[in-house]
Amino acid sequence: MDYYKKYNLKEVINASGKMSILGVSKYSENVIKAQKFGGQQFFEMEDLVQKTGQYIAKLVDAEDSTIVSSASAGIAQSVAAIIGKGSHYHLYHPYTDRVTQREIILPKGHNVDYGTPIETMIELGGGKVVEAGYANMCSSQHIASMITPETAAILYVKSHHTVQKSMLSIKEALQVAHEHQLPLILDAAAEEDLVTYISKGIDLVIYSGAKAFEGTSSGIVFGKTELIEWVRLQSKGIGRAMKIGKENILGLATAIEDYIEQDNESAEQMKKRLAPLVEELNSIKGITCSVAQDKAGRTIFRAKLMVNDEAPLNASQLVEELKTGNPAIYTREYEMNNGIIEFDIRAVTKDEMLKIGTRVKEIVALYEKEGKIHE
Repeated sequence: MDYYKKYNLKEVINASGKMSILGVSKYSENVIKAQKFGGQQFFEMEDLVQKTGQYIAKLVDAEDSTIVSSASAGIAQSVAAIIGKGSHYHLYHPYTDRVTQREIILPKGHNVDYGTPIETMIELGGGKVVEAGYANMCSSQHIASMITPETAAILYVKSHHTVQKSMLSIKEALQVAHEHQLPLILDAAAEEDLVTYISKGIDLVIYSGAKAFEGTSSGIVFGKTELIEWVRLQSKGIGRAMKIGKENILGLATAIEDYIEQDNESAEQMKKRLAPLVEELNSIKGITCSVAQDKAGRTIFRAKLMVNDEAPLNASQLVEELKTGNPAIYTREYEMNNGIIEFDIRAVTKDEMLKIGTRVKEIVALYEKEGKIHE
């Protein structure tokens, strides 16, 4: 069945990346097979959650892990777990005044909106956000100076969304946390490295299941055994509103296992696939295109398109025109105000790449013909 036609939906070419607004990733046949099995069977759900978590943890040499509904749920449930420390009273009264140790410290430049503000997830877990440092700078000393008897944990966000310059490293954040007998929570939602952060001894590491691992709509939290037990306990508390289905648990477990075993696309392979698109875009009047690496240092390369003064339209107009076509073409727009957009090709096929080049040419030609100018 063609569900695009059934529901009158627009087809999408995702040149934006692993984005929630577009459904994040495509599933492999292995993942779909695991989901189908899960959807057609019954389980003792606590048993399923515990044993899949333990199985995945062994694959990456972590103490334990637990699958949750999303990375956002992982943040909220991790915060609630650390605040509650296994207390059943807190579990059923998560915002009780009996618990005062609720402050979650994070660098000011890490208090970002990734589709929702990260502070929303912290507060959902019962935490109180305490920003350290400044928007363009945060050091170990800035973090340490904000610690009080009410501090519950330190949160570090490893993401391209955050300020990158003049920020303390994960290693430095971990050192400050452990010097003050506090846990460090690492939000590594879109990161691709499943080993390094866990091996550093970080207390809780949170990933999105659907991004780097191309798994189901899900998240996973790795960490110390006791802390993971407390996170898992939240399924009877605030986590009840964030529960994940059996089919997605098995789908993510399969996706992670496949991710560990498979050879991912190398930097050189990605650049080679990008080359024809970059060449095509460079042939368009008013457009300059080059290959650019992800600013957060991940091994991801994209086509970086710059709209210059010779073009008959600006970057904002180009982005909107790409979205309004069918198929709609979504790009990365973070530097659109500077005349720059990027094409992330990780989920783009060869045929879709040709459509991108053709569509950009058509849009520029249309604006040239109609005499439209910069707004």
